[in-house]
Amino acid sequence: MPKPALQSIHLYPVKSIAGSGPGEAVVEPWGLAGDRRWLLVDAEGRQLTQRQQRTLALAHAEEQADGGLVCTAPGREPLTVEVPASGETITVEVWSDKVEAVPADPAASEWFSGYLGIECQLAHLDAPEKRRPIDPDHSRPGDTVSFADGFPLLLTTASSLDALNSLIAQGDHADEGPLPMNRFRPNVVVDGTAPWAEDDWQRIRIGDVVFEVAKPCSRCVVTTTDQRTAERGKEPLRTLARHRRFGDRLVFGQNLIPRGVGTIRIGDPFEILG
Repeated sequence: MPKPALQSIHLYPVKSIAGSGPGEAVVEPWGLAGDRRWLLVDAEGRQLTQRQQRTLALAHAEEQADGGLVCTAPGREPLTVEVPASGETITVEVWSDKVEAVPADPAASEWFSGYLGIECQLAHLDAPEKRRPIDPDHSRPGDTVSFADGFPLLLTTASSLDALNSLIAQGDHADEGPLPMNRFRPNVVVDGTAPWAEDDWQRIRIGDVVFEVAKPCSRCVVTTTDQRTAERGKEPLRTLARHRRFGDRLVFGQNLIPRGVGTIRIGDPFEILG
């Protein structure tokens, strides 16, 4: 088995739509720079994700050097979105969290509304250092997070995906496998570790940056959505329910909180600290 190392990095500028896989990324206290700093909300200000709108999988956002976006989606002309000037905010809802965010230019909201066929609004998280605290049961005072589901980063491992795909191949929906890693929308993917070893990690280092392993990641219907077609199946939830059930949660991957800042790069060494 090769020495453990960082296999890939993934950024999703807009929560729940496709992003990019850069060769390196800056780690900030609330996540990777540029990751999930934008959010789509419905007319009531509640988050919109692939859970409700699976065709978000087919949209794509690329962050620009100034923090703005270039967005594409089937049937739509490309859209350029500038970072809104700091000022008046709106209240958006991410799960049970009420978060202040700055609305994007109305043209961006019209573009996404036209694509999804429902009224929605695009908003930007202008001050991640103070807007949204992490669950205090799994963090320290002052820890914050972007528009990610609950924690700054999500880690998965190549070996665990291989193990999961082997289990899928033995099940009732083997024709749906093997599944690609993009079903799980991780930020960092590590190679060279044993399958499911991440269940026991508490602290890790990627390159020069230390992370606390906060808790396992509970999986939802988004993982059953083909990120290329937006079609849904039964896997991996059917197999996770049989083999990776932790209480009432179906688990794949681990949530991370940075305990330092710096730049991580593909190929960086990976180390288990505890």
